[in-house]
Amino acid sequence: MLAPPVLFAGLAAMFFIGMQRENPDELPSALAGRAAPAVAVTPLGDLPGFDDAVLRDGTVKLVNFWASWCAPCRVEHPHLEDLSDGGLTIYGVNYKDDPAKALGFLQELGNPYAAAGQDREGRMALDWGVYGVPETYVIDGDGTVLLRVAGPITQRVLDSTILPALAKAAR
Repeated sequence: MLAPPVLFAGLAAMFFIGMQRENPDELPSALAGRAAPAVAVTPLGDLPGFDDAVLRDGTVKLVNFWASWCAPCRVEHPHLEDLSDGGLTIYGVNYKDDPAKALGFLQELGNPYAAAGQDREGRMALDWGVYGVPETYVIDGDGTVLLRVAGPITQRVLDSTILPALAKAAR
């Protein structure tokens, strides 16, 4: 007789705490504060590739999961180009995409990536905890995941989340 009210109170408390997060719609990342998972990409055309070593090269960088069929990826692309033009290194992971279409996407919109690879089967994305594209990770110089941004990088996300994380990581 006491169990239903106790269960209800527990669930209500859990929901209340969950709603107090800064963005209650955002799913938390289990990787924040941990070493980035292994990089397992195959070449994408003749673009330079990357591996685990570049994630631990002493500089702050972004790893961006994207696809040519992804409309929000088109929305965030100008922001990635601005970050790249500003000197930030961005590594691209093309997710479950046709290589010709992916290369066409970059030819049409520009290539903000210092290096890129393909994750045709989505195995690397699974290891990284990707829910869907686009997703972007801020990685510090030691290869630690500082931040995960699910969804497109908009100006608001850039100003409120990514730039502060980059500034903090640069210290």
